[in-house]
Amino acid sequence: MLTAISPIDGRYQRHTKPLQHYFSEYALIQARVRVEIEYFIALCAVSKTDLPQLPELSETQVIYLRKIYNDFSLEEAKKIKETENITNHDVKAVEYFVKEALEKLDLGIYNEFVHFGLTSQDINNTANPILLKEAEEKVIFDEINQIIEKLHAISEEWKDIPLLAHTHGQPASPTHLGKEIRVFEYRLKKQFEHLQSIPNTGKFGGATGNFNAHKIAYPKTDWKKFGKDFLAKHLGLERQELTTQIDNYDFLAAKLDAYKRINTILIDFSRDIWTYISMGYFKQKINPNEVGSSAMPHKVNPIDFENAEGNLGISTALFEHLATKLPISRLQRDLTDSTVLRNLGVPFGHLLIAFKSLQKGIGKLEVNETKIAADLENNWAVVAEAIQTILRREKYPKPYEALKALTRTGKTMNQETIQEFIKSLEVSDEVKNELLDITPFNFTGYK
Repeated sequence: MLTAISPIDGRYQRHTKPLQHYFSEYALIQARVRVEIEYFIALCAVSKTDLPQLPELSETQVIYLRKIYNDFSLEEAKKIKETENITNHDVKAVEYFVKEALEKLDLGIYNEFVHFGLTSQDINNTANPILLKEAEEKVIFDEINQIIEKLHAISEEWKDIPLLAHTHGQPASPTHLGKEIRVFEYRLKKQFEHLQSIPNTGKFGGATGNFNAHKIAYPKTDWKKFGKDFLAKHLGLERQELTTQIDNYDFLAAKLDAYKRINTILIDFSRDIWTYISMGYFKQKINPNEVGSSAMPHKVNPIDFENAEGNLGISTALFEHLATKLPISRLQRDLTDSTVLRNLGVPFGHLLIAFKSLQKGIGKLEVNETKIAADLENNWAVVAEAIQTILRREKYPKPYEALKALTRTGKTMNQETIQEFIKSLEVSDEVKNELLDITPFNFTGYK
């Protein structure tokens, strides 16, 4: 795809191809056909006292109706696009296609109940949520789980490795490498749980959301109940009870905000790992066929984490625009949501690219325990917190100030310096021995 404008469908198509089933024009057309067919099936199931003009469909007829969208082909999508060129309306072209399909099933006399009482947004604002829901269930959630599982695996593998922490870029109280990875696993899990708790909703209620046309034609039918049941039972969605002509997009915005937080966590992770690599705490497995730099043969660049960070940033920017724009519409409807919503798959494309890069990058990491241990050994000053805390416990006078005077002189603090200071303290031998046992390798807290 050397002529593709976007790298999503060009350079990175091998990563993003699964999303074509949910965010392409073909996928949207198929989903629209699905909604129209399911709506017709649901109408036919309404009590004949309320809708006497419609037949009771047989099980075989229902199966054949569903085959229209289940077996939907690329050629049929192209046919609908040809009709759209004439109608200059995408959903109307779908309506005509469904009517023609009904005629082939000898149901043509009921054609006027296709798209009955609906506006195009009743179709779009159910088709798009279906596609997002299925993209999450079949692609995106699995990718998030894989990242979480990889983080869990390496956090367990590295849980016993003491690590010099850095706060404000300066050596700080030691921690464990595994625990620092587990922080990101914990954060991702919590945000993923929140994401999964947000309902998949859709708009369905006619031209201004009030079922005006439905109610005027069949006043005895409870159309609000029908709409709620139709979305829940036929489409797997929750109906928004009060809307204008279009989806409120508040729940979609909540989803996109949740993805933004997941992106932010992964950017934070990517930058931390990049920094650890630059500090020598991680090496990267070498592929002899790869080139790290076009000029410097020795380099093995952390490109996977850089690629992830860049794509997560683009994804977040697009999620931000979608989340803040879509819930805003002039009065009962303007068209700005339609053109913006067509880009819904783009941030997910960049998200998927980032996930693949992160998985690859994590798989290439090798811990450089020698470098990590050397940094701990060269930073005995970090045990000052432990010493002054125990001295506080013992009611030693001004312990913080005593340790400050020892460690903030610009001189190198090593094991000998620290232990000589401990021996000079006016405390019991028992406390001295307790303090002498403290090292940068064991002053690490919980794992």
